[in-house]
Amino acid sequence: MAKKTLTYQQAIEELETILSKMENNELEIDHLSNQVKRASELISFCKDKLKRTEEDVSKILDKMES
Repeated sequence: MAKKTLTYQQAIEELETILSKMENNELEIDHLSNQVKRASELISFCKDKLKRTEEDVSKILDKMES
């Protein structure tokens, strides 16, 4: 079975869901730690994706100026 690739949009949506549950006290204490860990992973993924995208766009713009 092929591993599904997470997109930036999916990561943001999952983060929003976790945040909403935390704000509305919908997370059971037994799941809180796991959800905070998952949120941390998603934030790292998003930061990395943004950095790589910025670098790619910069390279493209540099080539256009040459």
